[in-house]
Amino acid sequence: MRIALDALGCDFGPQEVVAGAIDAVRERGLRLTLVGPEKILAPLLKQSGVSVIEIVNATEFIENDEAPVMAVRRKKQSTLVVGANLVKGGQADALVTAGSTGAFMAAGLFVVGRIAEIERPALAPLIPTRDGKGVVMLDVGANMDAKPEHLMQHGVMGSIYAEKVLGRPNPRVALLNVGTEAGKGNQVIKEAYYLLKNAGVNFVGNIEARAVLHGEVDVIVCDGFTGNVVLKFMEGMASTMFELMKKRFTADTRSKLGALLLRPTLRQFKQSFEYSEYGGAPLLGVNGIFVKCHGSSNRTAIKNGLFQAQRFLEQDVVASIGKAIAALPRNERHGE
Repeated sequence: MRIALDALGCDFGPQEVVAGAIDAVRERGLRLTLVGPEKILAPLLKQSGVSVIEIVNATEFIENDEAPVMAVRRKKQSTLVVGANLVKGGQADALVTAGSTGAFMAAGLFVVGRIAEIERPALAPLIPTRDGKGVVMLDVGANMDAKPEHLMQHGVMGSIYAEKVLGRPNPRVALLNVGTEAGKGNQVIKEAYYLLKNAGVNFVGNIEARAVLHGEVDVIVCDGFTGNVVLKFMEGMASTMFELMKKRFTADTRSKLGALLLRPTLRQFKQSFEYSEYGGAPLLGVNGIFVKCHGSSNRTAIKNGLFQAQRFLEQDVVASIGKAIAALPRNERHGE
């Protein structure tokens, strides 16, 4: 088992990525390949004293504001494309990156390709919930539009991910909708509801947006446009909430004293929303393990992203998804 790690793309620079890689090696003995400029990475590894991490030289980097597909096609020596080719060629079993989300998805789709009969891969982050366990939401941006059969396949993939990687037995799968009744929603959602009922997963029906954070289900299925809007709204809401709390707690002397007493509790509360504890978001449906860490990942988030990729490999998730989709009756695979 060997995991390729994109050394560029992290907001804190390659130093933080290398630190996360070293932590992962020391804690679990992972076999890693750092993909990036050798002249930068070699001295960082030498300073650490860790000699088991390999380096594959890659001299280009895809910026967040570049057109993803064009960049993947043009920048053959970029860290993302080189890493994806390592997975495609069998020199690595997984790729972890904190780089451009668009380029990450484009590299997975156009370099490695999809699992047989998967029509649309899905980006599937773990969203924090009030019970501390989190809920898988997919898709959150890989595809802006979705057909009913795409949503059904997302439900199958999300269920396998929740069971095998997150350890959720018989995970509960729900469809994001404007109401909980079976007849709610537009035509795509209504058809997807029927398909999910017959997809062999523990489908518990529709769920409204106000219940996303309640922890009532393990997997929430939606199209990429809706999922991306929900995800970014929650990120903005959390940021605003913490800013308002900070403002209130520093308003006067009495508030500051109260904040001092509540500091341990407030710290725990904030940690429940920290992306670093959740690793990365996998791109489900491509023919390899692709994990996307947050751009602002620290060494802990990078380490947890690597551990997540390790779990994917140990549980043979790609093969499990392929088998589950192939086992569906043909009319359920394609919504016929």
